[in-house]
Amino acid sequence: MHILVLSDIHSNLTALEKVLSVAGSYDAVWCLGDIVGYGPDPNECIAIVRELPNLVCIRGNHDAATLGDVDQHTFNHEASLAISWTKRTLDADSQEFLLRLPEMIVKDNVTLVHGSPRNPVWDYVMDYLAALRMFQFFDTQICMLGHTHVPAYWVENEIDSKNNLVLDFQKKIIQGRVILNPGSVGQPRDHDPRASFAIFDNENLTWELRRVEYDVASVQNRIKKAGLPWRHAMRLHEGW
Repeated sequence: MHILVLSDIHSNLTALEKVLSVAGSYDAVWCLGDIVGYGPDPNECIAIVRELPNLVCIRGNHDAATLGDVDQHTFNHEASLAISWTKRTLDADSQEFLLRLPEMIVKDNVTLVHGSPRNPVWDYVMDYLAALRMFQFFDTQICMLGHTHVPAYWVENEIDSKNNLVLDFQKKIIQGRVILNPGSVGQPRDHDPRASFAIFDNENLTWELRRVEYDVASVQNRIKKAGLPWRHAMRLHEGW
């Protein structure tokens, strides 16, 4: 089965639509949280995500903060402003959808979290040392996570500074226990502004990272029109 793996859409409808248009055929979608936050299209993104085939979706920290389950004052000021805006903007159907999302799901020998298996909502797995500590917190062969907005591929017992997958877009055959991050659809932070996603084949155990360009300027214009912090628009152009 081919599974489209998405994370950190962050209310970026243009990026999400572009990803879906180039992803090809897939049998299911796994979304690793943070559908909302930062961007101008929260309701539109949720409306699309909730209708994706065989959807498995978990809650991210921005999703939780929008619902009031996480104190938004623990976020930086501009992120908090965007959360307040999203709270005012979300319709009832969108709120209901986010409320139903769990913080962790184990499916087909894969643990799905937003942050880490130790702290599903908040932890950042930014580097190989952080990844090394996380293998003890899940029992499955594979853990998929997001939150950092940076694609990554770490193999247990083979972890070093070169295992962070940033520029390698070749299909990988998964061997051993791994931690995988598909990067961010809506706000990449690896200095590559292209939307990032992955295709996971759970029968042949392959993982393929993909990137696609989208119309960043149109999203920047909507951010400006919505009155959201301009920094959230500027960073889309540079991928940081």
